[in-house]
Amino acid sequence: MTGLLGPAEIRELAARLGVAPTKKLGQNFVHDPNTVRRIVNAAGLTPDDVALEVGPGLGSLTLGLLPVAGHVHAVEIDPVLAGALPETAARYAGADAGRLTVHRADALRIDAAELADPPPTALVANLPYNVAVPVVLHLLAVLPTLRHGLVMVQKEVADRLVAGPGSKVYGIPSVKLAWYAQARGAGRVPPNVFWPVPNVDSGLVAFTCREPPRADVPREEVFAVVDAAFAQRRKTLRAALAGWAGGPDRAAAALTAAGVDPGARGEALTVEQFTAIAASAPVGTRAAK
Repeated sequence: MTGLLGPAEIRELAARLGVAPTKKLGQNFVHDPNTVRRIVNAAGLTPDDVALEVGPGLGSLTLGLLPVAGHVHAVEIDPVLAGALPETAARYAGADAGRLTVHRADALRIDAAELADPPPTALVANLPYNVAVPVVLHLLAVLPTLRHGLVMVQKEVADRLVAGPGSKVYGIPSVKLAWYAQARGAGRVPPNVFWPVPNVDSGLVAFTCREPPRADVPREEVFAVVDAAFAQRRKTLRAALAGWAGGPDRAAAALTAAGVDPGARGEALTVEQFTAIAASAPVGTRAAK
């Protein structure tokens, strides 16, 4: 893997473009080639993969993805950065630059039709800290062709995404990601590989997509139960799901029907159990969602 950007190249590009990283867009540019190599290797891409990168910035990770993926879709919300990326790829990636498609778009609004040629199979990205979880969940919802991925996020967020039932940081992001995929932590990334240097560590999260727990229970209905359960996570599920079910007694009945103790709390449940609760919703509840 050659033609990667180091600190000098990052500063030169930024100066030429008049770019200063902004907190509003969560921009922290990777300037360490070894970190890029580490991410690309951990992503496990093959020439059959179509990589989707969100927030490519100045192109550090993009240049690492182009030699190993069959195609790369780069989604960038900043018009200056989006406009400059094809030139950077041509300058540093040579013939591999022909496999790049840049989309000037908001990743939270993009859909499958915009990424259909060819459809992405792998999400590999250094995600802006401020929108990392919404972006991952949105893309998994709208891109059924995704098979796997590796994302770099704030370490605290990484811990939440991969947490299991019973963990203190297990919550809504943990359960919702588990609906789509099996996730695991893939390592820590120190702050000094970024410009500007963030005040927190980053973490890598790898995931492999899978079928949902039950095909007959819509995702929206399961997520409504998850949201209600963790909105009042200190309460028992009988109390926390009262608003969702139409009363505590109705919530208890649904929980019992699902094989879940009404006295349990949301942090103890698997995504399969949340799905069973949604499937056991009181009459009228599922139709109302």
